[in-house]
Amino acid sequence: MLSHIHAKLLIVDDLPENLLALDALIKGEDREVHQAQSADQALALLLEHEFALAILDVQMPGMNGFELAELMRGTEKTKNIPIVFVSAAGREMNYAFKGYESGAVDFLHKPLDSLAVKSKVAVFVDLFRQRKALGQQLEALERSREEQELLLAQLQVTRRELEHAVRMRDDFMSIVSHEVRTPLNGLILETQLRKLHLAKDNADAFTLDKMRAMVERDERQINSLIRLIEDMLDVSRIRTGKLSIRPSQFDLGQLVGGLIENFEAQAAAAESRIEFEAGVPLAGVWDEFRIEQVVANLLTNALRYGAKSPVQVRTFEQGGMACVEVRDHGIGISEHNQQRIFQQFERVASSQSSAGLGLGLYISEQIVLAHGGGISVHSVEGEGATFTVCLPLPQSLRENDR
Repeated sequence: MLSHIHAKLLIVDDLPENLLALDALIKGEDREVHQAQSADQALALLLEHEFALAILDVQMPGMNGFELAELMRGTEKTKNIPIVFVSAAGREMNYAFKGYESGAVDFLHKPLDSLAVKSKVAVFVDLFRQRKALGQQLEALERSREEQELLLAQLQVTRRELEHAVRMRDDFMSIVSHEVRTPLNGLILETQLRKLHLAKDNADAFTLDKMRAMVERDERQINSLIRLIEDMLDVSRIRTGKLSIRPSQFDLGQLVGGLIENFEAQAAAAESRIEFEAGVPLAGVWDEFRIEQVVANLLTNALRYGAKSPVQVRTFEQGGMACVEVRDHGIGISEHNQQRIFQQFERVASSQSSAGLGLGLYISEQIVLAHGGGISVHSVEGEGATFTVCLPLPQSLRENDR
């Protein structure tokens, strides 16, 4: 089972004939024997290879086997290599003791017993393989542990994302039920009231002036429902990559100016007004309906959160882009909320009205990005907010401005 682990053996002796004899005795197909005739050669090999066993001759010129063993024990790379000493000297106990004191695990005497040498080498080779196999198993376990920790972290992120998605779904359903119920309740009450008048044959309730007021109320409620449905449809189109962009040439300043005129009644209802400053003509090729949708959303928010203060709107050219800036002087947006208002179903909680699904800015940003532009916000709490939409101008117009 451990035969795939290759073992390297080091034999050190100053006599070539001794090296050849020992090599022939311990070599095998699953082993690689390296020879050294001096301590210096041995040290060079020890630094280059990982050995399962070192067999050192005690008596060598220059650095002897004991000194080489002490060097090996003092070096991090070689300190755990088992050392077996070989000596032709007598079997005096103090000589062997010196060998063990130098870090040897065994001591062999010449002439060598071939069976004993083979047996001892086999034991150390097996120990090396078991140690290597254990090390590989530990490395595999560590890798597995790291992979499990990474997987666990990914699962935790996924769990948090799922929990967030569930909360968003629940919040969305709650918002939808509330927002849809408001215009529906108005329509239901109007219908019940009219049925009551009809049941009593009350013709005075259906004069021309009263009918006009009824139609206007019905139209407002129906438009609210249509807006909610369109927002949800736009989110679905964005998610599936099917948001339609139908570009045509028009002037951005003229579009914004016309839209502001249509917002006069809404501004009056909010006890505010919209001040418009048109810059140079900004003719570009964009989707007129979609850009109007973006600007209308910004105007609606500015009137809703503007604390009845005037709303300033201006169009201008900057860096080859046609820009619309909508500024209010209301409650403002905290730095934290500025990071989330462009996300789906996010609405900034305030004492002001927070009607809507929290989709307007998300849809607006996606529309602007689809045109190759950008939308940004600058705000300080209590000091209002400024939203800026920039759309790329045609190359010819940019060159004319230079």
